[in-house]
Formats: sequence, structure tokens, C-alpha cells
Amino acid sequence: QVQLVESGGDSVQVGGSLRLSCAASISLSGYSFSLLYMAWFRQVSGEERDMVACIDRAGIIEYGESAKGRFTIARDNAKNTVYLQMASLKPEDTAEYYCAADFRRPANWTRWRHWAYWGQGTPVTVSS
Repeated sequence: QVQLVESGGDSVQVGGSLRLSCAASISLSGYSFSLLYMAWFRQVSGEERDMVACIDRAGIIEYGESAKGRFTIARDNAKNTVYLQMASLKPEDTAEYYCAADFRRPANWTRWRHWAYWGQGTPVTVSS
């Protein structure tokens, strides 16, 4: 199993910055964090969970349209942690942010249904 714990969510003003963290604990013998595909999604109540950013084992990254130019995903395999650095935050970035993981590359890694493991989420509120 893989347990994911997000942190770093907060209430910030428009234009502010936040860094979210997702720490992974792996209880599967022979598996390590470096083998995980990782992603950040976000969800507004009543809406679909949208991909923010994905990073694969080699560090290849894909960003959702809302994140391009403002957010940065990074992983630290030594710390079993993936980060989402968010800058120039807007009110429309307000959402619950979730970390996702999978040992296999999801068939469509931009779709939340294709990911195996999820954290509980961390809330981000951006106010003007």
C-alpha cells in the first residue's frame, strides 16, 4: 500500500504563493518512492477533480492549463515527497488539492480515475 499525506494548504491573498507537500509511505516490499508516478489534482465542491501537474519517475512533467507558468511540481526521492510550488495565486485556484500516486503510468494520467492512490487533500483558499 501507499499512504499519501498532503500539507501546506492555507488561506492566502491574491498574488500570493504557497508550497504544498505530499509525503508518501510505502509498505510494499521491493517498492520505493522513486518508482512512483506522482500528481497533483484539485477539486472544487461539486466539480470534477482536475489535473494540476504530473511528474514521472524520470522527472518528466506535464501541467494542466491552469497551472502553466505559475505552478511548479518537483519531487525529492530522498524525502519520499512531491511538492507543488504555487505562485501568482488567483481566486479560481481555491480548491481542495489532492496528491495522487501510481506505480504504473496511468493510461491517461490527466484523468483522476486512472490513479491508484490518493491522499486526503489539503485546502487552498485565495481571497481578494
